[in-house]
Amino acid sequence: MWLQQRLKGLPGLLSSSWARRLLALLIFLLVAYWYLGGAWLRLLPWRAGRPAGGAAGLCLQAETRAWQALAEKGEARLLLLQAQAPGPGSGVDRDGAPLALVGNGQLLLDVAANQLWVAPAVGRGPAAGVAASPAHSTEYPALAQLRAPATALAEAGAAVAMLKDGAVLRVRCVHTGPAASDGAARECVAVREEVLAHRGRPHLYLQRLAIVNPTERQVAFEVSGPLSVPSLTLGGGGGAAGAGGKFVTSLEKVGDRQFLLSSGRVLQPDSAKVVLVVVAAKKLVSRVQVAPKSQFEETLVSVVHTSEPIDASRLDDAFSKLREAAKREMLEVLRMRVEDLLQEHRKAWADLFISGVEMRKITDAHTPSSKTVNMTLYYVLSTTPAPLLDPLISSEEKEKMEATLNYADHCFSGHATMHAENLWPAHLLSVPQVVQLSDLWKLTLQKRGCKGLLAAGAHGLMQGMVLSFGGLQFTENHLQFQADPDVLHNSYSLRGIHYNKDSINLAVLLDADGKPFLHVSVKFQEKPVQLYACEGGCSNEPVELTSELRGHTFPVMVTQPITPLLYISTDLVHLQDLRHTLHLKAILAHEEHMAKQYPGLPFLFWFSVASLITLFHLFLFKLIYNEYCGPGAKPLFRSKV
Repeated sequence: MWLQQRLKGLPGLLSSSWARRLLALLIFLLVAYWYLGGAWLRLLPWRAGRPAGGAAGLCLQAETRAWQALAEKGEARLLLLQAQAPGPGSGVDRDGAPLALVGNGQLLLDVAANQLWVAPAVGRGPAAGVAASPAHSTEYPALAQLRAPATALAEAGAAVAMLKDGAVLRVRCVHTGPAASDGAARECVAVREEVLAHRGRPHLYLQRLAIVNPTERQVAFEVSGPLSVPSLTLGGGGGAAGAGGKFVTSLEKVGDRQFLLSSGRVLQPDSAKVVLVVVAAKKLVSRVQVAPKSQFEETLVSVVHTSEPIDASRLDDAFSKLREAAKREMLEVLRMRVEDLLQEHRKAWADLFISGVEMRKITDAHTPSSKTVNMTLYYVLSTTPAPLLDPLISSEEKEKMEATLNYADHCFSGHATMHAENLWPAHLLSVPQVVQLSDLWKLTLQKRGCKGLLAAGAHGLMQGMVLSFGGLQFTENHLQFQADPDVLHNSYSLRGIHYNKDSINLAVLLDADGKPFLHVSVKFQEKPVQLYACEGGCSNEPVELTSELRGHTFPVMVTQPITPLLYISTDLVHLQDLRHTLHLKAILAHEEHMAKQYPGLPFLFWFSVASLITLFHLFLFKLIYNEYCGPGAKPLFRSKV
C-alpha cells in the first residue's frame, strides 16, 4: 500500500521543473559511468594519493622508474609486483606474473622460491648442446636472504627480468622510521639484488647485494644462506652427503681464502641411481650492519658441479672428484674481478639476443604478444647450454657448429609455429612447466630438420625458433619464406637470421591501406654483401641485397599453386633459373588472392534480399493506393464547413 501511494504521487513530483532536471542529470551521470567503466573515479582528487605502501611505496616507485621504459621496449619483463613473494615452491606472484628464473642450461635458479635446479653432467662439444634440461630440484638454499629489522614500519618490493642481460633484479624498500611527507623516501632503506647464472661459465652463478641507507640511523639485516643447513664441519673433506637430499657443509681454507663446500645428492625417480651435487660458495656473514648515510655492497659467487647418474657403490670416489673440481674453479673465480665476470656474461647474452622476434601489430587473438614471445625465448635459452662459449671446446668442433649455425640446411620444414599456442604459452606456473616447454621446443626442431642447429646449443636453438616462427626454411641453394598468405594481417619482424657470414632481418609490414609487404635488410659488414632476393614466383629480376639502412621492400605475390613468398640466395643464376622450374598457373597480388579466397556472399543471397525489398515496397505502395485512390477511398483533404 505504501509503495502504491508513493507511485501515485510520482507524476506530481515530476511536474516540478527542477525535479525533472535533477532526474535528467542523474540519468546522464549513470550513462556516463556505464560507458567509462568507472575510470573517471580514479581521476578525482581524493583518489590520486600516494602509491600503496606509503613511504615504502614512494621509495619503490623511485627505484623502479627505469624498468617500465625497458619493459615497453621489450628488453625487460616485470615479475614480482607485490611487497612479498608467495610461499616457497609456488614460484608465482600474486598478480600471476612470470616466474623469476635465471639459468644457463646447467643451472636454473627459481629466485622467488630460493630453489636450485641442476642438470646431470654431460660431455663437451655437440653432446652438450642436446643435453637434458636442468630438471632436478635440490634442497640447497641457493641465495642469501636478508631479513629486515623487526622495527621496520613497512616494506615494498618488486622484481624484473632483464632479458638481454640474462639476470633478475629485485628491489626492496624498508621504511625504518617516521618522516615528513616530502622526505618520506629518504627514510627508507633500499635493498638491491641482482641474480644471474653465468652464460659462459656453466657452473657459476652470482648474487650481487647492495644496501643503501640514506637515513640518520644505523640499520642491521640478518642474513641466512648455506650456513642455515643442518650440518657444518670445519676442515677438508666434508664427509658424505646427508641423508635423502640434505646437504652437508664444510668450511674450506686455501691460503688466505675461505669458502663453504656443500655436498648433497638428487634422488632419481624410479631409479636406484643418484646425481651428486657439490656447491662451493663464498662465506657469508650472519649479520650486516649499515651505518647512516652509507651503503653496503657484496657479491656472492657460487660454483656448482654435478655428476652423471651413478650407482651408490661409486659415491665416495665421485664426491671426491666433484669437490676437487669445485674447489679448483672456485679459487679461479675468486681471483677474478667481479666486473670482468659480469662483462663476460652480459656480452654472451647480448650475442644470443641479436636474433629474435618482434611483434609490431596483432589483429587476432591467436597470435602471441611480444611479452609472450620474449619470455618464451628467455626461458628456453635459460634451460639450454651454450657449447660455443665453452673455452675448452676444440677448434674443429667449434668450426663445425658455426658452419651449421650459418647455414641450417632443411631447417625449418613444415608450417610456421606462430600460432602454436603450446609452443608460445602465455602463462607458465612452475619450473617443471618451463623445462617441459624447453624439451618440447627441442623435440619439435629435431623433427623438423633442425638437428644440426640443436648441436650448437642455445645459439642454434634461438636460430631455429626464429626460423620456425615465420616459416623460414633453408634448402640446398636458398632460404625461402613460406608463410601462409592468409595470415599476413599481423605485422612482425624476424631479426638476426644467419646466412653464411651475413645477418638478415625480415619483416612483414602493413601499408596505409592495410596491405602486407615484405621488408628485408642486411646487417652492415665491412666486406660487400653477396645476396639476392626475389618475391613469390620470381617473375621479376632478382634484387641484389645491400647493407643500406633503408633496406629493400618486396610485394606479397601469391602463386597458384602456393609457393614461398620470398627467396634469398647467394647464387643469382639459381634465382633466375628458379622461375622456370616452379610451373605456376597464376601469380596474384595478395589482395586479389584474398578476394578469391573470401569472395563474399553468393549472388543468389543478394538477389533474394533485393527481391524481398522490392516486393515489400510494392505491397506498401498498393496499400497506400487502395487507401486514397481505390474504391471507397477517403478524401485526401477535409473541406472546412
